[in-house]
Amino acid sequence: MKRYKWIIWALIIIAAGVGIWFWKFKENEKPIVLETEQPHYGFIATSVTATGTVQPVDTVSVGTQVSGTISKVYVDFNDKVKKGQLIAEIDKTILTAQRDQISANLRQAKANLDYTKSNYNRQKQLLDVGAISRADYETALNQYNAAQDNVNSIAAQLKAAQQNLFYANIYSPINGTVLSRNVSVGQTVASSLNTPTLFVIAKDLTKMQVQAAVDEADIGNVKNGQRVTFSVDAFPDNTFEGHVKDVRLRPSVSSNVVTYSTIIDAPNDDMKLKPGMTANITVFTQEIQNALLVSAKATRWWPDSTLYKKYTIEGGRYKSGGQKDGSMRIGSASPKDSASVNRKGRKDARQTDASEKTAMVWVTKDSTLTHRRIKIGLTDDTYIQVLSGLSVDDVVVSGSHSADNSSKGSSGTAKSPFMPARRGGGGSSGGNRSGGGGRQ
Repeated sequence: MKRYKWIIWALIIIAAGVGIWFWKFKENEKPIVLETEQPHYGFIATSVTATGTVQPVDTVSVGTQVSGTISKVYVDFNDKVKKGQLIAEIDKTILTAQRDQISANLRQAKANLDYTKSNYNRQKQLLDVGAISRADYETALNQYNAAQDNVNSIAAQLKAAQQNLFYANIYSPINGTVLSRNVSVGQTVASSLNTPTLFVIAKDLTKMQVQAAVDEADIGNVKNGQRVTFSVDAFPDNTFEGHVKDVRLRPSVSSNVVTYSTIIDAPNDDMKLKPGMTANITVFTQEIQNALLVSAKATRWWPDSTLYKKYTIEGGRYKSGGQKDGSMRIGSASPKDSASVNRKGRKDARQTDASEKTAMVWVTKDSTLTHRRIKIGLTDDTYIQVLSGLSVDDVVVSGSHSADNSSKGSSGTAKSPFMPARRGGGGSSGGNRSGGGGRQ
């Protein structure tokens, strides 16, 4: 009898220990909270990003056609100039001497022309009366023609010398702003092979352009007239707008990366844009202003088996998971073929038909989760345009998470692990959402 008594007491102690362990240490099952949203109308677009440099629309490099020493400079950086305005002068001493020398040669040539002409007239009269031979007459004629050509040649030299003297004055070819001044008084310039650049003048700084380098993978979607927004480091809070003006066909290759120059017109009425600024560019290749949108993560979410106790799942298969009684509330599927049907269902829902552009989402109503196919259009990887299959009254599941009452406070922020946990906690369901509990 004593032996049975000890056995009974041992069983009571073991049962009490198991009960205490279940009550004290077993983790309570955490309820699953669905993250839901409703389709809404809004703006969606696809875009291409690139970097570029802000430049004036039209610039002119002002040089010189004659060599010499800069004697005067009348403009400086950022000065406004008018077309035909004198902006610099080259020393004219040598050019003036050359002109005077050629002028003297021309006067001498003209005097010689007068002499040869008079001699030619005399020889012609003598030939008419038979006083001289025809050879003497032709010699006089030849000298007269040579004198005429010599006068014409020296006259052309004088014209060139006068033009060079004119080129010693540097005039602005356009109305604009001086961006660069590369010379100073006393500096010598030589126009031998390459024309030296004295000034760079921008035509109109209220009209700028951005030369962007667009990657070859994106250039196929960029077309003339598309809207562009960009920012510059000098004004990070400002967004500038423009339009694609031209996509140049000449490629640029750097470190095996192929890019194409894309010219973007950018108004600059407030004069904030400066030449040479680096622009971070977004080209909107497609835009829809009033599209029905749903988040892209809603098409990737899939319910797991823990939701079947609370929800009736229709039109799809949930994730495999532990089940107490093996029962399934999924149409007429049996437990033995649930694995194969489950895998097939997930594949059909998570893959988008490229030709029809469809996707699958889960719609919740009361305690029912319904799998629904929708036709989609434009996507920006955050939102998807819904063409058909949903309305603004539908409630779409975009994720799920476990309501962790022991590690999150009512404010939803994680508590320190060194703080004691509240017993029997009743934390709010509005805590941090992991979004991964119901996704594959």
